Amino acid sequence: MSKRDYYELLGLSKGASADEIKKAYRAKAKELHPDRNADNPNAEAQFKEVNEAYDVLKDADKKAAYDRFGHAAFEGGMGGGGRPGGQGDFTSAFSDVFDDLFGDFMGGGRRSGGRNRATRGSDLRYNLRVSLEEAYTGLQKSIKVPTSVQCGSCNGTGAESGSEPTTCPTCSGMGKVRATQGFFTVERTCPTCSGLGQMIKNPCRSCSGAGRVEKDRSLSVNVPAGVETGTRIRLSGEGEAGMRGGPAGDLYIFIEVEEHKIFNRDGLNLFCRVPVSMSSAALGGDIEVPTIDGGRSRVKIPQGSQSGRQMRLRGKGMPAIKSSHSGDMFIELAVETPVNLTSRQKELLREFEKLSEDNNPESTSFFSSVKSFWDTMKG
Repeated sequence: MSKRDYYELLGLSKGASADEIKKAYRAKAKELHPDRNADNPNAEAQFKEVNEAYDVLKDADKKAAYDRFGHAAFEGGMGGGGRPGGQGDFTSAFSDVFDDLFGDFMGGGRRSGGRNRATRGSDLRYNLRVSLEEAYTGLQKSIKVPTSVQCGSCNGTGAESGSEPTTCPTCSGMGKVRATQGFFTVERTCPTCSGLGQMIKNPCRSCSGAGRVEKDRSLSVNVPAGVETGTRIRLSGEGEAGMRGGPAGDLYIFIEVEEHKIFNRDGLNLFCRVPVSMSSAALGGDIEVPTIDGGRSRVKIPQGSQSGRQMRLRGKGMPAIKSSHSGDMFIELAVETPVNLTSRQKELLREFEKLSEDNNPESTSFFSSVKSFWDTMKG
C-alpha cells in the first residue's frame, strides 16, 4: 500500500512554514491520540503516520529532500538521514510538542523546570475577633502569629555557612525526570531531590537544611471601619517563609465581629429593641436611645404605638468600608406588660378595661374574624 503524502496527512500545502507545520501537527496529534479514540481500531496506525510526517517536515534538510524526491528520498539510500517513523523518531517528534499538548496537565512540562527550585511559602490564616464598637470606628491591632521565617544563619539557602547547594545529578536541576513508556512520555518528581533540583551536602545546623525556622512574629494590623464577620484582610508576604530562599506566602486575617448586648447588625443597618410601658405606648412621648458611637438620640413615640413598631434614625448605622456612606439605625418598640400589680392597680386596670371596649381596633378585628371562622365551620 502506497504511503499518503505527508502534507496531506497534516492538512497542509507544500509551502507551509515551520510554525504552520507544528500547529497542524499539534491539532492532529490531539485528534488522533489513541487514548482519545479507544473505539477506533485504526487510531494507533493513523497516529504513527502523523508523527512520521511531522518527524520529516519539522527538519529543514529532511523536508527539502522530501519536497524534491517525495517518499523515495528515504528509501534505498537516497540520503535523507534514514527511514523516518521508527520508535526513536516518534519519541523525538512527540517530545517536541509534549509541553504544548499536556503542559498544563503535567504542571507546565519542561517550562516548569529550572535550576532554582526555591518554593513559595504557604499562606497563613489568622482569626481576629473585634467588638461591634471597634468594627464601627476601625482600629490598629497588634497580633502574634506563629509562623516559619527565613533562617538567619544560612539566609534561607539551607546550607551551612561557606557551602552552597549543588545541582541534583539525577534531574540536572530540573526537579523532574522523564521516562518514555511506549507512546507516552511520563514526567515525575525527581526521587533524589524531591523536586527541589538541588542537593545540600552540608545542611545548616540551625534549620536542618530547610532554610527556615519556626518563630512567633508580632504584626500590626489595620482594621478599617465597617468590617463585618467574614471580612478578609490580606497582608502580602507576611505568611510562611519559602523553602530554600523562596518568596514568603501571604497572611489572611479573617474578621469575626462579636455579638452586642444592645444592638443587632444586618449589613450596614443596626437594630435596637427598646421596651416601653403600656401607658407610654398608649399616650405617646419621648424616649432616649443609645447610638453605636456612644451618643444619645431622642425618639418620639406616637400615641397608640404597638409592639414591633419601628422608627428609623438615618445615618446612625454602620459605615461602609472605604466609603462615606453609613447605614441606618432602627428602633423597635416592645410594649411591656406590668407584673406584680397591687390591688389598687388591678382595680384601676379593670375599670380602664371597661371604659376602653372601643379603643382596641386590632383585638376587635381579630375576634370578629374568629367569630366568622367558627360560624363558617358550623355551617
